[in-house]
Amino acid sequence: MSKVHRFRVFANVVLLPLLTFSAFVGGWEAIVRLFGISKIVLPAPSAIALAFSDGLLSGDFVWHLAVTMYEILAGFMLGALSGLLLGFIVALVPLAERILYPYIVAFQTVPKVAIAPIIVIWFGYGVSSKIVITAMIAFFPLLANTIMGLRATPHDQIEMLVSCTASRWQVFIMVRLKQALPYIFVGLDVAIVLAVIGAIVGEFVGAKAGLGYLILQKNFNFDMAGTFAILIILSAIGVGLHAIVSLLRRRVVFWMDTSGDQVMGA
Repeated sequence: MSKVHRFRVFANVVLLPLLTFSAFVGGWEAIVRLFGISKIVLPAPSAIALAFSDGLLSGDFVWHLAVTMYEILAGFMLGALSGLLLGFIVALVPLAERILYPYIVAFQTVPKVAIAPIIVIWFGYGVSSKIVITAMIAFFPLLANTIMGLRATPHDQIEMLVSCTASRWQVFIMVRLKQALPYIFVGLDVAIVLAVIGAIVGEFVGAKAGLGYLILQKNFNFDMAGTFAILIILSAIGVGLHAIVSLLRRRVVFWMDTSGDQVMGA
């Protein structure tokens, strides 16, 4: 690789995003100061950075971040496992599809924000209700993509294995699951991002701790700089979790790295 090519890669990957970010933040700061915009309406980036550092130094952000991360990860794991297992059942057992799938679709059409207060009443104001709400939101992408992936298996491959006296379990492991893995990882990618939203929705409805709970406190006190700082943290969480799932997908389904084109959302 020549020096010119390396510099172009560095410029496209590092310099261009850094310059774009610097121009955006600098323009934002200049507009706020030039027009004297109230910090309640739009805080300056410098005020957001100060609120971010104050929250970290005081330990306030750290505690609430730990609570929210626990809700996100626990809810994601519960929803992903439930969607994966039910997706296997629905895709492989026709009777289960006829019985269960209409109810699953009907349940998915109900806005989770509408039933979140009911979940909080049932499971309380602790982390349990947030985990359940998060799992409900993360459930459907895994279910839909698992079913789609298992049904995308070429019939000629299945017939070839059956003609070689392969059992149903061998057909599932050697062909169906391998074909479904790219779809499953797309579902995981969608679900992990939605899990962040689910945890915050649950905390908005009723919570004793968490970043969503902290946002409500900041809004009540008209601390918009603190609110923006928390939103930046949430964005970083979503980007980081997405990057982890994408890395796992590239390692596991390396033979079909472009499989992310098939997406079924929530």
